[in-house]
Amino acid sequence: MKKTLAFVLGSMTMSLGLHMAHAAEVKFYDSTDPILKLRTVTYPGGKTADLTVGLGSGAYRHKNDPANIITVVADRGPNFTCKQAKKIIGEASEKPCAEIKKGRWYPVPDYTPSIYKLVLKEDMTFAIKDVISLKDRDGNPVDGMLNPLTVATTENPIDLDGKPLKHNPNAVDAEGIVKLSDGSYWIGEEMGPSLMHVASDGRILKRLVPADTEKDYADANMDVVGALPAILAKRQANRGIESVALSPDEKFLYIIMQNPLANPDKKTYLAAKNTRILKLETATQKILGEYVYQLDDPQSFKLDPSKKQNAPRISEMLALGTDRLLVLERTNGTTKLHEISLDGASNIFGSAWDDLATSPSLEASNDLSKTDIKAVTKTLRFDSADFEDIPTKLEGIAILGNGDVALINDNDFGIKGDPTRVVRLIGSDIKMD
Repeated sequence: MKKTLAFVLGSMTMSLGLHMAHAAEVKFYDSTDPILKLRTVTYPGGKTADLTVGLGSGAYRHKNDPANIITVVADRGPNFTCKQAKKIIGEASEKPCAEIKKGRWYPVPDYTPSIYKLVLKEDMTFAIKDVISLKDRDGNPVDGMLNPLTVATTENPIDLDGKPLKHNPNAVDAEGIVKLSDGSYWIGEEMGPSLMHVASDGRILKRLVPADTEKDYADANMDVVGALPAILAKRQANRGIESVALSPDEKFLYIIMQNPLANPDKKTYLAAKNTRILKLETATQKILGEYVYQLDDPQSFKLDPSKKQNAPRISEMLALGTDRLLVLERTNGTTKLHEISLDGASNIFGSAWDDLATSPSLEASNDLSKTDIKAVTKTLRFDSADFEDIPTKLEGIAILGNGDVALINDNDFGIKGDPTRVVRLIGSDIKMD
């Protein structure tokens, strides 16, 4: 069913120019493709669940691809924390969680994070055209277990029977994806956090991690390089790199931390508004810049306003042009799309703000007027609160061949029964260069 959606425009900025607000048409795509059926599992205590493949952690469409095909990526597989386990499993979860500190359940520990090609069809369904599993340098599929991290914080994996699983240095939590003209991919990875260059067949060619964390991947069967700022290892658990963007000329990559760092500690993270964007040169993987993005007031998310500053998070980013980006900022129930520009923003790469000794830290400095930093400009392009039927937890954005915007949700592998849906925005003000 077609409905209209009013797009909200922010104030004019010199870098973005003036855009005229108008309504956009919205369409939905659903699927019954059998590939979406993952596995029926039985939890301790006897509860069962029909799990599905969670396709929507990230999305992209290369300009040379067919107009109706988008590339998406699935993350580490079904998982949930001990805090969530009682509601999902029941009282049978209590004993394993008491015995395994910082436990995270993996009902399907052998799942391989993968790349999927989706075809959007005229009958308003989508089908899966191709599946590419992520692999180590020898072509062995990797899994989504937790890495054996000692610098960054980590958790302890638990299997379906409530028993501990081993950490795996090859494991990845794939979250954001772009495709290059040579057929290879760059994938943002949440756990490390890391940025991965992936061959067209799914082999991980290189994994860029925060400096001084390489030793934690000593046994990994892939090339691991400490090329990211060391301070990124201060990411809060499960709040690493969810987004990667590629400039239209493919010269630059952009990544953004899902949330502010726990710098110097978790208490600071909980109250922080400043998260970090990095700009890299694709050919050399060298960092050219680092910029500050300020998260919105959590009370401004209309469908689920909150007093918690860590409720908003960044789950996707798309390059509309060089240094012009579309950022998906969301809570559990509300999604916003902000157009941002790096022009005029302060480049803090290599400055004291990258030094753990700096106090107060960037993350403890919500009021940037007291610093020498100018954050990126933000212009609101879309608010899901204006449309009642849009799914929650949207995590993927792609621009289709005719300029329409496709959004896809991460259904968390159906743990709560949510389906995967593709939302098509027709006639929006979101335009690529």
